[in-house]
Amino acid sequence: MTASRIAVLPGDGIGPEVTREACRALEAAAERFGFSLALSEHPVGAVAVREFHDPLPAATREAVTGADAVLLGAVGDPSLDSAPRPLKPETGLLQLRALLGVYANLRPVAVHPALADRSPLRADRLHGVDLLIVRELTGGLYYGEPRGNDGTVAVNTLRYTMAEIERVARAAFVAARGRRGRVLSVDKANVLETSQLWRETVTRLGREEFADVALEHIYVDYAAMRLVSDPASIDVLVTENLFGDILSDEAAVLVGSLGLLPSASLGEGPGLFEPIHGSAPSIAGQDVANPVGAILSAAMLLRHGLGQAEAAAAVEKAVALAIAGGARTRDIARPGDRTLGTREMGDRIVALIRQAEPRPVLVS
Repeated sequence: MTASRIAVLPGDGIGPEVTREACRALEAAAERFGFSLALSEHPVGAVAVREFHDPLPAATREAVTGADAVLLGAVGDPSLDSAPRPLKPETGLLQLRALLGVYANLRPVAVHPALADRSPLRADRLHGVDLLIVRELTGGLYYGEPRGNDGTVAVNTLRYTMAEIERVARAAFVAARGRRGRVLSVDKANVLETSQLWRETVTRLGREEFADVALEHIYVDYAAMRLVSDPASIDVLVTENLFGDILSDEAAVLVGSLGLLPSASLGEGPGLFEPIHGSAPSIAGQDVANPVGAILSAAMLLRHGLGQAEAAAAVEKAVALAIAGGARTRDIARPGDRTLGTREMGDRIVALIRQAEPRPVLVS
């Protein structure tokens, strides 16, 4: 049996800690369901800048383009905040996305009943929340040219083509067909010409190819309000790069912690799978980071990257059972709860993945 090649990029801060647990989850799933993985680690971000003077070294580029899927921890280091743009860790992330051609970022947000009280929103507003944000990932302000800052004037270019909009909108419509059949398209068409093209393109695509999917358009400011006032009304939300970056982090508030949420970035080549939290350098190396987002990203890797849907479901079920059984890292614990470290939380989940018919084990 040929092993699926997984390029693992632990990155910076808490990235190595949470990625280690995600890799253990992948290996447990592969063992249980009888397929083979070949995992190899490669530097990216600040760690790569320090060693290779490049946030995405040539060897890492070669490894990711030759992989079946890429698992990323996190990038970012405050010590490089004032570094030239080519040496910023975040530049490596943007280059990685462009290299892989991953244009559709999928961020599922579902509230676990046992954690409803961890959200700042009232429990009645969280009932039934299960939404998917589809963010365009390789266009817009993050990549547009010209750009620059001469110290007195700064310029960024917001640019989208019809083809870029079509392909990410198509991903959203397809996802909605497998969910509740509703797409909410977010733009600022009352102000921005790029948003006008966005709205025109999404409308036409919906009419011509996805008439069975309900389509609604709203402005980004109202979308931000709706995410906290009526999140259960949202099925699939699709939007451009900058708006998606902001709205998906806002949506993380619904579940109570950034540490719980995964993401998948998909395109025409290997997919990129990463938790949505950052590198969190203030807690790095302390064994307190929540690995759930990274482990659920591994589940998305299994489903979308390797086509191992049954194994992916087993990982997701193990996470849900661990939480139902009271397993809590510091970020999702109530006062007085016993908290688990990164490694111990991973132990709980991996043990449940290995069980043929897992049951929650209560934390005492």
